[in-house]
Amino acid sequence: MSSTDGFSDFFYTAPDGLKLHARVYGEINSGTWPVACLPGLTRNARDFHGLALYLSQRTDNPRKVIAFDYRGRGQSAYDPDIGHYTIGIEAGDVLAGLAALDVEEAAFIGTSRGGLIIHVLGALRPAILKAIVLNDIGPVIEAAGLAHIQTYLDPAPKPKSRAEAIDAQRVAHGADFPALTEADWERMVSALYRETDEGLLLPDFDTQLVETVAGLDLSKPLPDLWPQFEALAAIPLLAIRGANSKLLSADTLDEMQKRHSGMEAITVEGQGHAPFLETGNLPGAIAAFLDEAECLDRISNPQDQI
Repeated sequence: MSSTDGFSDFFYTAPDGLKLHARVYGEINSGTWPVACLPGLTRNARDFHGLALYLSQRTDNPRKVIAFDYRGRGQSAYDPDIGHYTIGIEAGDVLAGLAALDVEEAAFIGTSRGGLIIHVLGALRPAILKAIVLNDIGPVIEAAGLAHIQTYLDPAPKPKSRAEAIDAQRVAHGADFPALTEADWERMVSALYRETDEGLLLPDFDTQLVETVAGLDLSKPLPDLWPQFEALAAIPLLAIRGANSKLLSADTLDEMQKRHSGMEAITVEGQGHAPFLETGNLPGAIAAFLDEAECLDRISNPQDQI
């Protein structure tokens, strides 16, 4: 490890030459499936820190965890071409990062946009997906949820202090997240913002990303991803939904279970879009899901263990 925080920084080159970043937890290969963590639209690898520490430092079945910063987020370089901030290009970036780490297959955890990228990976490279956790995302995106995202991203707040940043997040999200503690809000702000040399807090993403959402016409029906979701039917899947989510509806979650007979589902009370994966019993539930999926895979494919 090059860091005392439980992870090392890994930099690699995207197919188009952009310098990208990921965090790697638990670098020793323990023989278990590694886990790739894919964040939301303007989020970054720090969102997964608590969960990644849990999964990588367990006594039983510790896992290597790779948490990605997409282009234009966190420590990855910003793209001068806003047209490159697409799910398809970001899926290719993730594949390039995994290839650079010699990871040929993994379990994937995707929050919001990260879950959409997993749908694309299912079309591009289905063999790389060993198990999937979708965090508050599915084949149908509710317009109300996107409208809410447009509201709090435009303009992205630029607080003068951590206290002001926390207050801004409470104003934007407090009604949907009554279960969060003070420590939860502080972690959220630490993940969202970077501190400049002058002590200012800035959103840790390329502000051009806001334009990719602001331009969506929500008066028209949004395309769904049911064909792509159904292509994941043979892959163990856990879907997590915030009970107060505006982006993933309870009806869509029910339909997902009908179309993926083996899918497990968790509804997180007191949280909205998207649940904090390090809170409550979620780390244990995610770890148990991955352990069971890998155990069943070994039973079903004993020749792969030779």
